Amino acid sequence: MEAKKETIEKILKDSKTVAMVGASDNPDRASNHVFLYLEGCGYHVIPVNPTAKMVCGKKCYPDLSSIPERVDVVDIFRRSEDVPAVVDEALKIGAKAIWMQEGVVNEQAAKKAEDKGLPVVMNRCMLKEHSKMHA
Repeated sequence: MEAKKETIEKILKDSKTVAMVGASDNPDRASNHVFLYLEGCGYHVIPVNPTAKMVCGKKCYPDLSSIPERVDVVDIFRRSEDVPAVVDEALKIGAKAIWMQEGVVNEQAAKKAEDKGLPVVMNRCMLKEHSKMHA
């Protein structure tokens, strides 16, 4: 399943709050670069990682259900086999979109989200797509 350019652009334009599942405070990790980039572009990024207390100076939540505010898009930096549980939780909290980073692919979870009306982007980098859109 390939996300349409319009879907990518709509998520990037309409989303303000990004829950980043698998966020890391390690500056060598891709999630750290994407986190800082999105923050710098004006997105409100909420780190989600059960093993971290803080990421990039922000309080880190152990799971999506612990976040005390609405989430527009769930950006997933986890193994592909971990995605179904993340999508289930994203649906439970009323997220508006699912974004799976480069190398993260789970067709079954994507279909489940789309069947519930959520746009899905899979195997794409949010940073790269945003910078392409604003080039």
